[in-house]
This record gives sequence, C-alpha cells and structure tokens, in this order.
Amino acid sequence: VQLQASGGGLVQAGGSLRLSCLASGITVSGNPFSRLSVGWFRQAPGKERECVSVINRSGGNIYYGDSVKGRFTISRDNGKKTVYLQMNSLEPEDTAVYYCAARSTISSAPIATRQTSYDYWGQGTQVTVSS
Repeated sequence: VQLQASGGGLVQAGGSLRLSCLASGITVSGNPFSRLSVGWFRQAPGKERECVSVINRSGGNIYYGDSVKGRFTISRDNGKKTVYLQMNSLEPEDTAVYYCAARSTISSAPIATRQTSYDYWGQGTQVTVSS
C-alpha cells in the first residue's frame, strides 16, 4: 500500500485546510482500501509525533485528539480510496508535518492511536499556521 498525503500549505490563524490521503497499490495482501483503518498523525519541530485523528474501515468509529476536537473532521471515500482531514479554526499550534497512515483491520477492531500499530505511511505534508 502506498499513501500520498496532500493539501498542506500556509494559512493564517482561524483559516482552514483540507488534507487528503490517497491510497494506491491496495491489492497488496488482498486488502482493499475499505478494509484499512486510516489515521492522521502530526509532528511539530522538536516534538514527538502525535495522533490527530483516526477513522475505522467503515467510517463508523472515529477518534480525535483532544487538541483538535471540534475543529477537525475526518472522513473517507472508499470509492476514491481517499481519507480527508478537514481542519478549521487553525491555530499556530497546529503547525506541523502531517502524515497519514493505514493498517489492515477486521471490522470490529478498536481504534489505534499508536504509531507502531500502523503498517503503511505517507510522505507527509507541511501545514504552517501563521499568527
């Protein structure tokens, strides 16, 4: 599985961005995109990578980190093999490189927020929020 993250950029505080994570090569191990749980992580300079949001394979179970609750929305379009992260009311503290990651799961699998739970990673997209 190959993941390509896009949509980052420079925005003023209070603005919005929408990140996209496009999956390809999903026939590896016989797992179509709809069987993948996908998460967004971010890493700011000098800080550890943190889990921002996760969506399970059906879209029925979603996790948000405390710092983004009420501002970010994750969604997925299995037909387009894409997961989105809509980011509103951006703050300078949201500045980071954002990565999408995926893992193969069964339908009842719980949400995973640890990096080590994910098998596939995208290259990252830079989000910079100016004050």
